[in-house]
Amino acid sequence: MSEFMMFSLVPLSVAVIISMTCALLGNFLVLRRQSLIGDAISHVALPGIVVSFLLTGVLASSAMMLGAGVSALVTVGMIELIRRLGRVEASAAMGVVFTSLFAFGVLLLEWHGASGVHLDVEHALYGNLESLIWFEGTGPAALLDPVALADLPPQLGRAAWVGLLVVAMLVVLRRHLVLGSFDPEFAASVNARPALVDLLLVTLVAIAAIAAFEAVGSIIVIAMFICPAAAARLMTNRLGRQIAWSQLFAVLSAVLGYLLAGHGPGWLGHDLSVSAAGMIASVAGLILLAACLAGPRRRRTGAAVA
Repeated sequence: MSEFMMFSLVPLSVAVIISMTCALLGNFLVLRRQSLIGDAISHVALPGIVVSFLLTGVLASSAMMLGAGVSALVTVGMIELIRRLGRVEASAAMGVVFTSLFAFGVLLLEWHGASGVHLDVEHALYGNLESLIWFEGTGPAALLDPVALADLPPQLGRAAWVGLLVVAMLVVLRRHLVLGSFDPEFAASVNARPALVDLLLVTLVAIAAIAAFEAVGSIIVIAMFICPAAAARLMTNRLGRQIAWSQLFAVLSAVLGYLLAGHGPGWLGHDLSVSAAGMIASVAGLILLAACLAGPRRRRTGAAVA
């Protein structure tokens, strides 16, 4: 028990919270056919985060969010410039800018060469869950010990606060989000402000992605914005049930992925472990594949086509 609490409780909790938060937002992104916004934000956030670290020398969350925000503003300007000068569609300009900025961020990570600092290509892509050790978590009593709780890794608190913020905002904006997701024209006609709500949704996605970036990396963030919600969409056509399914799939992905990353190779006779974030994303992808092959809505669609 003490070993689990010290080495696994916090990273598993962070993975579950972030997975559920991203999946919750992902439901509305899937309905709006904007699933790749999480991918786009992860692309443009990376160079801003790296530059903020190089300038400040610390991985402070405020500096990271400021850097990512500046990077987003630069991205908007670059997209508009390419669209006007190159006379290309906005989607083409976005594709060029997103991939270029992400490549630039990866190059910066390779070039800065800081050893001993967990800001490199591996941790930026795959996350750093395994380093979230709770040294004071020596037993169940630590859960009630203020001194031990004060020693919890800060990533857990940030993930929890972001999760609560997302839940609160979605509860407040639920009616407007539903209207804008299913019928933007009707939402505009009843003064539900779909453009403003869409901007707030993208802002929440950006906050969730940036807050999760340090702990879990970009791969799991992108996967959790898409896979649980898309799989849930194949299970039902009711929004409430879809959200419930997505939360279940997110928890299963986080728990099974974390366990398989640590113990799966050992069960196969290999004395090693693999990236927890990568395995969580892989499990989420497998759940989506299973839903595509055997989900209730998939079966009905196939029968109708046949």
